[in-house]
Amino acid sequence: MIIDSHLHSGIQNVNWRWEDIRSLLLAAGITGAGAIPPVEDVYDRYDPDFTDTPAWQDCRRRAHHYLLDLKDPEIQVFPYFFVWNDFAWEDLGPEYVAIKWHRHPDEPVYDYGSPKCREFLEQVREKGLPILLEESLENTLYFLDKMAPDLPVIIPHLGALNGGYRALDSAGVWGRELVWADMAVAGIAEIKDYLQRYGSQRLMFGSDYPFSRPDTELAKIMSLDLPEAQTQAILGDNFRRLCRRQ
Repeated sequence: MIIDSHLHSGIQNVNWRWEDIRSLLLAAGITGAGAIPPVEDVYDRYDPDFTDTPAWQDCRRRAHHYLLDLKDPEIQVFPYFFVWNDFAWEDLGPEYVAIKWHRHPDEPVYDYGSPKCREFLEQVREKGLPILLEESLENTLYFLDKMAPDLPVIIPHLGALNGGYRALDSAGVWGRELVWADMAVAGIAEIKDYLQRYGSQRLMFGSDYPFSRPDTELAKIMSLDLPEAQTQAILGDNFRRLCRRQ
């Protein structure tokens, strides 16, 4: 099974329908999908002073249920739980394979000092879930050092939106045993460098659809002409191992 570990689907504030995505996946021979709600259905990313409301909490629940309700006969869907500042750990059911933790430096901030944030991380810890973390460089390092040093963390895009691949490398992030990466929309040079220096056992294939296409990102891996076992690890085995879906 080839698994696109990082794609987005939702139909509330965007129109990223599963029906459109699945045709692209199947055309590329991909039969597994790590599905994440769109940011636009989680918080107002364009308002740096955004304050959470019951209406946005309902929107998040609908976004999650859209993914949970997908029953595709040809593609296995692995839903992510996209957490925001209500830290709604009571909604974190057994169907989820991972956590999405996301913001960019010019967007609303997570309340890391909230007691509910700690409670949420305790639930994540108990359930053994990895966290796909997209944050500023400063907050990425804070999260790894102070918030979740004992939890598996996936850095998406080989760090392109977490301060950059090289900045994270200089900080020693890629060498940490609990830090994984996905290569969605990453450059070939960074992918090659990562594989040469850190190996293939913690790198995962992803497309970040709709920001790239599954076939485009898959072609990057196939062009590297890696040994079969390494290719297989990146294209699905690593994701299943990390998310305990062997």
